[in-house]
Amino acid sequence: MNYTLHQLNIFLKVSQTKSITKAAEELHLTQPAVSIQLKNFQDQFEIPLTEVVGRQLYVTDFGKEVAITAEQILEGVHTLNYKSNAHKGQLIGRLSISIVSTGKYVMPYFLSNFLSEHPGITMHMDVTNKGMVMESLEKNEVDFSLVSMLPDTLSVEYVRLMQNKLYLVANKDLVFDKPHYDHAILGELPLIYREQGSATRLVMERFIHENRIPVVKKLELTSNEAVKQAVIAGIGVSIMPLIGIKNELINGELQIIPVSSFPIITNWYLIWLKNKRFSAAARTYLDYLRKEKDDIILKKFDWFERY
Repeated sequence: MNYTLHQLNIFLKVSQTKSITKAAEELHLTQPAVSIQLKNFQDQFEIPLTEVVGRQLYVTDFGKEVAITAEQILEGVHTLNYKSNAHKGQLIGRLSISIVSTGKYVMPYFLSNFLSEHPGITMHMDVTNKGMVMESLEKNEVDFSLVSMLPDTLSVEYVRLMQNKLYLVANKDLVFDKPHYDHAILGELPLIYREQGSATRLVMERFIHENRIPVVKKLELTSNEAVKQAVIAGIGVSIMPLIGIKNELINGELQIIPVSSFPIITNWYLIWLKNKRFSAAARTYLDYLRKEKDDIILKKFDWFERY
């Protein structure tokens, strides 16, 4: 057998998520790349590791045993790296952060220099929906979470990172010839929603309810990228975070509809459980963030602040 650590990591993630698509998202790989590596890994065993029934992927009993061993091997590799870096006098450890889906446009910029300065720190970042982010935080499975709305049911502390601006957007083909529209225009256009539990959806529904706007719900989609593509295709319009549509605005694929009361402004917060006992890596990162966040915003998000 000649499997790699990369293949072990991919198979473990597939076994945990029961989905090639979700594994690819969490590993920041393409779906074909995960499928190829999974097949190459499977080819080294005569017994099936997974099976597909209907459209659902299942891990076989043998596959579950392999997943347990893969986790043990990867944990051992982490331990070896930890000890190696410790002998070199580097700050070492693991940093774990869960973020809501649109947070992937924000969080990497607040991590890149820190991770470059501390190569002994390994990073795990889980990109998922708001409900899963809150669940991982409540179970104390992560050091920090990135959210755009502070939770009501958890006792947390936080650092405010930057504003989150949401606009009503349409594709390039719709014509809006007035300099400003009343927010009642939302009732005249087919509106595309995020899924239940999404922070963006909560903001949308709150705005619509407070302004008593009768809307036409056209479609519900489970990711910001899916909503973006649906709007570009002309299926409808949507209220979207500015942070995720920079390239589409520059390329002219999307346009901001000039509506009074917009943008809707919330904030991005890095949160953690109150009285959380931080590792050295997490404590050092928090100190770094408090010191450097304003400079990061100035250098990386100057375009955002101008809107």
